[in-house]
Amino acid sequence: MTAEKRIKVIVPIPMDAAGVANRASQLDGSLVGAGFRPEFVAVPWGAALGDSYHDMLLMDWTVFQAGIHAEDEGFDGVIVDTVSDSGVRALRSRLKIPVVGPGEAAFLTAMMLGKQFTVLTMWDEWFPLYEKTLTDYDLWGRCASLRSIRTRPDVTELLAGKEEVIFAKLLAEAEAAIAEDGADVIVLGSTTMHQSAGYLARALPIPVINPGQVAWKQMEMLLSLGLTHSKKAFPAPEVGKDAEIRRGL
Repeated sequence: MTAEKRIKVIVPIPMDAAGVANRASQLDGSLVGAGFRPEFVAVPWGAALGDSYHDMLLMDWTVFQAGIHAEDEGFDGVIVDTVSDSGVRALRSRLKIPVVGPGEAAFLTAMMLGKQFTVLTMWDEWFPLYEKTLTDYDLWGRCASLRSIRTRPDVTELLAGKEEVIFAKLLAEAEAAIAEDGADVIVLGSTTMHQSAGYLARALPIPVINPGQVAWKQMEMLLSLGLTHSKKAFPAPEVGKDAEIRRGL
């Protein structure tokens, strides 16, 4: 019998078990393929909201700390549960198993489904996260716009209990992105927004990308095909610092 593939999904914000369960709910049983198992784990310390360059640095570092031992822990792949793709490239340098970021997976999927995508998010404070990844991936030419509903997010409770108000705001901004910016695909700007994906997909005439789910399916594909990142593109460090990093946890 083929062994089950274990995927470590790293939540970049420290939170309790209930918060982690809310994040894990983006992958329901029907979405997870046979032979694959996601294991959501929050970083033990770090950023609060990802709303500043201060938090961006903490997310990169704590996600890296949480992921560098994934191979030793018996995982077959790593997904970072944030569209900021925090720590993804550093983990690819350190690991041989595939490492997937929802931002990169979502943006590239959007490019296959349309010509220009809009990143639709909760508040303007998250714009630097996308500015960094869009620059790193050289995708500005395919990005129609960044839009937000200017609403402070709750990264633990997510959208629960606020659907009626939040969904209407998201729909209005998405419709404006289509009419005013020329967007033909919408990418949700956070895996914490996954509860709105179905509503928006039903209400809009264009595709809506749910980044956490796209990242998961990308990981299943890579593992099924026996693919991982190029070590020429992401070479391992000549001098590792695992002991020092362990002490920093």
